[in-house]
Amino acid sequence: MAKVTYIEHSGNSHTIEIANGLSVMEGAVQNDIPGIDADCGGGMACATCHVYVKEEWFDKLTKKEDGEEDMLDMAYEPNKFSRLSCQLLISDKLDGLIVSLPSKQG
Repeated sequence: MAKVTYIEHSGNSHTIEIANGLSVMEGAVQNDIPGIDADCGGGMACATCHVYVKEEWFDKLTKKEDGEEDMLDMAYEPNKFSRLSCQLLISDKLDGLIVSLPSKQG
């Protein structure tokens, strides 16, 4: 299990525990975190689970695949710390992960 903190664009913060093997997106959906739409259900076919990863965590994540990079091009205001939360799998090494949500999805 890992604790992940989601920071809404408004500044509201939600810290939840997510079981290993689930994605950051699945944790958000299961815990009704506002701002993660997840329209495609985690199939990397949309960009509605877009998050900004806190800089100190970015290099600890698995590298983006080409498909994720393509989807992020369609996200709202992507930046160099943008990731699709459906592609971030929870493990013990991500305990304490912090992600911020864009002002809107897609």
